[in-house]
Formats: sequence, C-alpha cells, structure tokens
Amino acid sequence: MHLVVVESPAKAKTIERYLGGDYRVLASYGHVRDLPPKDGSVRPDEDFAMDWSVDDRGDKRIKEIARELKSAQQLYLATDPDREGEAISWHIIEELNRRRALNGKPVKRVVFNEITKRAVQDAFKHPRDLDRPLVEAYLARRALDYLVGFTLSPVLWRKLPGSRSAGRVQSVALRLICEREAEIEAFRAQEYWTVTATLDALETAAFDARLTHLQGSKLDKFDLNSEAKAQEAVALLESAGRFTVASVETKRSKRNPQPPFTTSTLQQEASRKLGFGATRTMRVAQKLYEGIEVSGETVGLITYMRTDGVGMSNEAITAARELIAGRYGDRYLPDQARIYKTKAKNAQEAHEAIRPTDLQRLPKEVRGQLGDDEARLYDLIWTRALASQMQSAEFDQMTADIDVDGSSARLRATGSVQVFDGFLTLYQEGRDDPEDEDGEGKRLPPLTKGQDLNRKAVTPQQHFTQPPPRFSEASLVKRMEELGIGRPSTYASILQVLQDRDYVRLEKKRFLPEDRGRIVTAFLTAFFRRYVEYDFTASLEEDLDRISAGDSRYKEVLLRFWQAFNQAVEETKELRISDVIDALDEDLGPHFFPTDSENPDRDPRLCPACGTGRLGLRLGKTGGFIGCSNYPECRFTRALAVQAEDGNGGAAAGEAGPRRLGEDPQSGQEVSLRKGPYGHYVQLGEQGEDKSVKPKRTSLPKGMAPDSVDLAAALGLLALPRALGSHEGAEVTAGIGRYGPYVRKANTYKSIPADEDVLTIGLNRAVDLLAQAKGGGAAALKTLGDHPSDSKPVTLHEGRYGPYVKHGRLNASLPKDLGIDEIDLAGAVELLVKQAEKKGGGKKAPAKKAATKKAPSGKTSAKKATASKAKTKKTADA
Repeated sequence: MHLVVVESPAKAKTIERYLGGDYRVLASYGHVRDLPPKDGSVRPDEDFAMDWSVDDRGDKRIKEIARELKSAQQLYLATDPDREGEAISWHIIEELNRRRALNGKPVKRVVFNEITKRAVQDAFKHPRDLDRPLVEAYLARRALDYLVGFTLSPVLWRKLPGSRSAGRVQSVALRLICEREAEIEAFRAQEYWTVTATLDALETAAFDARLTHLQGSKLDKFDLNSEAKAQEAVALLESAGRFTVASVETKRSKRNPQPPFTTSTLQQEASRKLGFGATRTMRVAQKLYEGIEVSGETVGLITYMRTDGVGMSNEAITAARELIAGRYGDRYLPDQARIYKTKAKNAQEAHEAIRPTDLQRLPKEVRGQLGDDEARLYDLIWTRALASQMQSAEFDQMTADIDVDGSSARLRATGSVQVFDGFLTLYQEGRDDPEDEDGEGKRLPPLTKGQDLNRKAVTPQQHFTQPPPRFSEASLVKRMEELGIGRPSTYASILQVLQDRDYVRLEKKRFLPEDRGRIVTAFLTAFFRRYVEYDFTASLEEDLDRISAGDSRYKEVLLRFWQAFNQAVEETKELRISDVIDALDEDLGPHFFPTDSENPDRDPRLCPACGTGRLGLRLGKTGGFIGCSNYPECRFTRALAVQAEDGNGGAAAGEAGPRRLGEDPQSGQEVSLRKGPYGHYVQLGEQGEDKSVKPKRTSLPKGMAPDSVDLAAALGLLALPRALGSHEGAEVTAGIGRYGPYVRKANTYKSIPADEDVLTIGLNRAVDLLAQAKGGGAAALKTLGDHPSDSKPVTLHEGRYGPYVKHGRLNASLPKDLGIDEIDLAGAVELLVKQAEKKGGGKKAPAKKAATKKAPSGKTSAKKATASKAKTKKTADA
C-alpha cells in the first residue's frame, strides 16, 4: 500500500478513486504547523532559527498520517503545485521525522496542475524530490512577514493609539490607497469647453465634428477655458460661409484577444464583471479546482488557480481550436495557434494559465451541478480561455478633417465601426475605469476630399477635469502587480486584512482610507520610509524569487533586511507621543491645511470656533482627528480630511455650517455643501427675500461621501437631470428623484443600481436598465427552480426595496435576515404562498398550514436551508 497526502478532503476522495486500491489518500487540511503567535518564534541572533508548533488539529492529522504510514511502502506528498504546497509537504516530512515516524521509508513529491484522472495518474508516474529552493523561499517570506509584524506592530501600539498592526506588504498596499485619496482631496477641477458642429450634405446623413483648430492654431485642452471663449468660437462657426472636407482617412485596425487568466487577472475580471471580491473569487475558484461529480465521477473543472503563467498546454490549445472551428467556423480560427508567454520572473512558479480542464465541458452543461457563484466563475474562465485562441476583431477607423472658410478653423469627425467581431463574439474584457468611447460604433457617411458640407447646428459643451478614481479591488490588484508588490496569490488576504483592521473601507466598490489608516501610513512614511517604498518592496520580492530559483541563499537575504530594519526600529524607541504628533503634523499639515490661493495671507490653521487657537493633528483612542490648540477651552474638532477653500476657514458641512465648494461658472453664484434633516445636499446660491423661490438643491446620492464632494461633482448634481442621448426617437435622461437615482425614457423609469453613478452612467447602460423595466421589473438574478403547482419558474430578483422572489405575477420580499445566496426553492415557495394569502389570492394546503403555525414569519424553510448550507460549507472548507 502507498500513502498519499493532499491538503483537502475533497481532493483526497477524488484522487483515491483515480489511483485505485493500492493507494490510501489522506488530507492534511492545509498546514499542520506554523510559527507560534508570540515574540521570539524567529530568532535573528541564532542564525534565524524558527520555532514551529503543531495545534490540536494538526496533531490529529500527523498522528493519522503516522499511523497509516506504518503499513505503507512509500509516502507521496501531493500538495498544491506552488511554494505554499511545497511548504506543507516540507512541514509534514519535518514533523514525521521529529516523531521518528518515517523509519527510512522513501518519500516523493507529486505535482499536477489539474485534478483529472489523466493528469493525476501521469504525475504519479513522474515523482520528484522536495524542491528545497521553493521551501527556502517560503521560509524567507514567512520569517520576513513575522519579523516585520512582531517588531513593527508594538511600535505602532505604543506610539499611535488606535492602530492595530503593520505588515510587510499590507502597509505598502495601504500607502497606495492613502496616497490616491490625498491626490483626490488635493485635486482642483479645471473648466474647459468643447465645440461641436453638426454637418451634412445633400447626399449624406448628418454627423458631428469637433473643433480642433482656431485661427490657424491647434486648440489645446484648456484653450477654451470659459463660456465667453467658447461662445466666440461658436459665433465664428455660425458666421462661416463654407465647410469643406480637407481630408478623409480610413484604416483597418485589429484588436487581439487577451490571454487566459492568471491569478491576478482572474481577480480583476471577476471584480469587474461579477462583482466578486478577491477573497470570494479565490474561494470559488478553489471549489472549481477541487471539482464536482460528473457522470458518477468527481472531476476538477479548472486548472490550478494560483499561477502567474499565461500559457496553455498543447493539448488544451488543440481542443480549443477544434471547438472554435466546430462552433464558430474557420473564419474565427487563426491560421496559427496563439502562444502567450508569461512575464513572471520565476519560472518555477509560472504554471499553466487558469483554464477549464476540458473545454468540451460547456458552461451550460455543468450549470445545474454548480452553485450560482461557481457557475458564473466557470463561465468566465471558459469563455476567456476559448476566446484567447480566436481570431482578432477588426475595425474600420475613419477620420475626416473639415476646413472652415479656408483656414479660419478646422473640425475633425471620427468614427469606428466593427467589421468583424472575431473573439468579441464570445468575450470582451471588462474595464475598471472606462475610457472615452466617443466614436466607437459610430459610422461616418461617405465623404470625399473637397466636398462642401452644410452646417446644421453648433453646440458648446462645458466640462471639468476629474480627479483620479479611487482604487477598486481590480485596479488595486493591477497596480500592485505592476509595481511588483507581493504575489498575486496573497492579494486576496492582504486586501481583507486591511478591511478587518479598519484601515480602509469599501464604498461603492472603491477603497477609502479610514482615519487610522491614514495615520499609520503617515507614521510609517515618516519613520520607516524605506520599508513602505514601492521599489524597496518590489526588490525584496525579486530577492525571494531568486531564492526560489536557487540563485540566492535565504539567510543572507534575511540578514541584509534585518540589520537595517532593526536599526530603524531602535531609533524609534526614544520617541515620545508628542514627537510623533509633531512629526505627523508637520508631514500632513500642508495637505490638511492648504493655503487659500485666493487669500494667501489667511492662516489655514486658524481655529474657526475660537479665532485664536491653532488647528493641528491630534490622536485619540480611535485614531486621528483635527483639533484646536486651545483645548479644553475650545473643543472644536473635525475629521481628518482636507477642507475646501472657503475663505473663512469653514468646517465641514453639518459641523460648523455650509462648506463653500466654489462658484458656478455660468451664474457666478456660490455652490455649497450643506446638511439638512434628510441628509447632505448641494445648493446653488442663497435664499433670497422671496421665501417662495427656493435656491436650486440636489441631495447627495446614497453612497456618496460628503467629504468626497468637490465643485465638479456638485455642479454635476445640480445639472441633473442630464440628457444621455436619444434612443428609438425618445430622449433618455438620468436624474435623482424621490426614490434615488434613476434613468428615464418617456414615461418609463428605472432605478440606477447602488454601485453605479448617476453622474457617469452612459446611454448604453441606461438603455439596458430601461429594457429591464419594460420587461416587467428587474432582470432575474437566478432561477431557483419550477413551482410545484404549475411547473412555472420561480426566480430571484433585486428590486428597489431589496431582494424578492417572483412566480408569475406574484412577488414576495425576502426577510431582512435572509441573504440572496441562502434562499432555495422550498423557502421561496413558502414566501410566495404567504404573500398570496395576504392578498387573498390563494388557498393553502393543510401541510403548508401546519408549517405556517411553526414558523409564522415564513422563514423556516429558508433558515433550514441556510443551516444546511452552512454545515456543508464548514465540512468542505475544513
């Protein structure tokens, strides 16, 4: 008998079935031992000796392995094919040796990239020894993270009240979030205008062309920076006598498909398209990797999900090409297979890309055997992998330059039309921060050089520059990978730790730093700058990669790091809290107390409450804030955020009155942020003597933080409702109404989802939402099954007042304590029956009536389903 050890029990059952009766497969349930969570577990003074401890769960697993090993001929370690998997195997060997349980029996390492019968059996034909460089890279990383955490965190606890801890990579990720927020707060919107002319000819349809040159000079973005200048340009175009086509250029361009997923790109795309956080994505991918039962056999649906590689095996490429030719035709199949190469610096960790183990296993065929999350993620992985081998999409890009009265002005019209969809017929990558798509999908009419055109209309449009967007999970993961910070397989846990420690929060799927997060970043930047620098953290990752490749000795890397880091920590031991506050106040002062450009002589630190005190950074039990030097006589405080320049040193809206945001360029009236009994709102101008005429006001949409509102955002809100364009001959608008943000076409309204912005929503998305409204409400999130009474589907929806289930014309809201992932068909039917009874539209069977007496709230089935699912999940994740 041969003994095999893997991580999870799900893998153990599957692999034992693949290998047959001569093999006994056990699960280690992850790591069997770890560094004890106490100081001294890593001892730099003893050549970085490390203590390891085995908890009760690990001890139980080791005893089970040792017991089975007595009757085994050989031990195979088949943990995951990455550094962490190698480390688990090393720990098992070390602990078995310590307990003298191996007794000289041979030990081999087995790795496979997918849990399929062919892959597993082939791996056992080619076992290898433990990869020592990979183990040493794990030891180095574990020691570094431990030394930083257990050395730096106590410094934070002593010097920064309210802080939790600091980590080697998490601190750098936090710095990225905080610095982006500082950029946004310091941003000042700039006004600019564009001028567009609508033109046509007798034989052509109308089209739009934008003004690019004026009086012989090319217009830069801010050349038309006021309405007056824009109107001058409009007057010139309206008085012009001739519009002539100066040149027409058409060229064919191609857009190539993206490679199959890596860990990082899967997290990014699942965030954009599915709304999954990094942790959720990896949890679902783990289930797909470990597999489901298909035709009586448990099969892994995707290859290993922790990888930097973008290549697919020759077998997978061949299968993809055959599937493309069969389903889409030869036109969609490139002449040669597409070969993608990884950018990972460490070839030992650059495994195959994430792909389906069998592309012939279509998403629709396995959907019924998967949960909703698993089905959606599998579909995403399948379509991306197949599309990566498809033909490029082709576009005709058209550009026409139009001269106005010879050379007094020039206009440019652009269009881009897809002529062959190629891979786009199957898959299009999501965008985290959509680019300007003006011209895409818009065709110019046939134009010829020298052709005269008719002017139909000239339209000026006001714009304001926008601050850089806050990081989403997708864009933060992408930025960390670009900088070489951490490893993609660790990003999910890093982002979760930042939220768990209240250093950041997710708001509208964007990261915002909390006060304590900003203070920690400022402290680390002031006293440990080297260790939160992006290039230093990236170079340390390169050192770890060199250890993995066998090119560096891990204790030498640890020694170099520790000597400098320990010295930096020693230098902070004599710091007093007042020293820290002074340093942070000096560092953050220019940011939190900017000089008023319109009134440079005003002291931005002058307390607005007492008029004599100096505002400065203060530290409390829960973090940082701005306070007055005259405390306790003056108790003025405000949040740790930049205040808008109001010329009066005013505080945030709702604390010390309105906050001035600036002036409306069109009317010259003041724009302010205020707080009323129903929440924050922006206002144009002041209340006049006529109390019946109210100044224009617009409430802040739910989820928009008052501190994030600047002049550009306020003007956008005050301009609502805004026209998005025309669809089917009717104007489509977006605005904020009694029930929140909405889109409207004629008499059809549709609420805008909470995670979308009324100020940026486009025509295409609005039309999509309105189509859902026309269809009779929100599109179904999923179908729960067929109703037992008539076999018609019972569906789950997200509505204005929360999630609900639907059967025919009958809707029933979900109880507040029941999530959309917890409701099943039985629970939905019970809710619908109760709703029918309320309306007097249905009678209840006796069995249902008995159930009602036990659970008058209608939650029994749903809660039982929840408990059952929770129990199953606990077993699977153990």
